[in-house]
Amino acid sequence: MPRDPLTPTAAERAAALNDYARGVNATDIVRDVVTNPYVGKTALVSSFGAESVVLLHMVAQVAPWTPILFIDTRMLFDETLKYQRDVADFLALTDVRKIRARHLDLATDDPADDLNTRNTDACCDLRKTQPLKRAVAGFDGWMTGRKRFQSGTRAALNHFEAEDGRIKINPLAAWGPKEIASYMDRHDLPRHPLVAQGYPSIGCAPCTSPVKPGEDARAGRWRGETKEECGIHFVDGKMVRGGPSAHTS
Repeated sequence: MPRDPLTPTAAERAAALNDYARGVNATDIVRDVVTNPYVGKTALVSSFGAESVVLLHMVAQVAPWTPILFIDTRMLFDETLKYQRDVADFLALTDVRKIRARHLDLATDDPADDLNTRNTDACCDLRKTQPLKRAVAGFDGWMTGRKRFQSGTRAALNHFEAEDGRIKINPLAAWGPKEIASYMDRHDLPRHPLVAQGYPSIGCAPCTSPVKPGEDARAGRWRGETKEECGIHFVDGKMVRGGPSAHTS
């Protein structure tokens, strides 16, 4: 069926929303996103990682019934799984949905649970990207906790993006580490226990290592590889990879 020319595309809606977002603070963006029919039915995708509690708290203040999509790769740290349960209880989130790869896909593509040692891109696609693609199929938009300071590939991140006909929302795009820490302190939010152990960015246990003093916060993700993203987030439709200096400070 041809597209109705009177109905704005996702790209057109994202552009209009970015115009609106200039000078608007993150909490107001979150409030408007979950109540504005122009965005549509929206979910929050959360890793329940090092900084996730900030955006989760903002959502909980205005719409605790918002669907929270938590991708459980079955390779997460035990601390992350417990933190997810604790934060959901603390914030009284009522619709946390655990997203996993299908058993048949795992049995076919990773029967020995060792794909991550041979092809991290394929492992991320199997355990994260494809499950999330299925999970967001019923939504018009989804929120992420991405921020411009996190890597060079995110330096020009907009608050609103168009992807696969949906709106991707990054309410904290302009926030830096100081804003994150200040918000956590002001609202007395629980910290992920691994942060104190040297993990400022937390993914799957086999592919995440502690960060050394002076290193970039994401240096412990896929250490030794020119890989900055798991595949959930793309730039110009392509998986993001960095050069040799991608994780230097």
